[in-house]
Amino acid sequence: MECKNGKIGVIVGPVTDDTRVYELPPMKVTALRFTETARARIEKAGGECLTFDQLALRAPLGKDTVLLRGPKNSREAVKHFGKAPGVPHSHTKPYVRSKGRKFEKARGKRNSKGFRV
Repeated sequence: MECKNGKIGVIVGPVTDDTRVYELPPMKVTALRFTETARARIEKAGGECLTFDQLALRAPLGKDTVLLRGPKNSREAVKHFGKAPGVPHSHTKPYVRSKGRKFEKARGKRNSKGFRV
């Protein structure tokens, strides 16, 4: 949370420890749940771990809070959105029963089978 000094990070979900991050700045974090190691590292760095009850008392209108979330397009279903599969310049993943020889690999897909789209 660089350039968000003095603000409270709000996460609707669990906060887990990440050993790849070596140095933590002091920060205030609100979450549904903290793992023991994450809570220890945040408090060791001079930060604070809050519950949503404590956040409601401290900032009832949500001032000086930043709502954080994960990547929203990381679901498998998002790969199937867009232009229809098989259309030129389409990178959409088709809904297929199997990846075998007989499934969506014949005419229109290979030069050796008549034509290629």
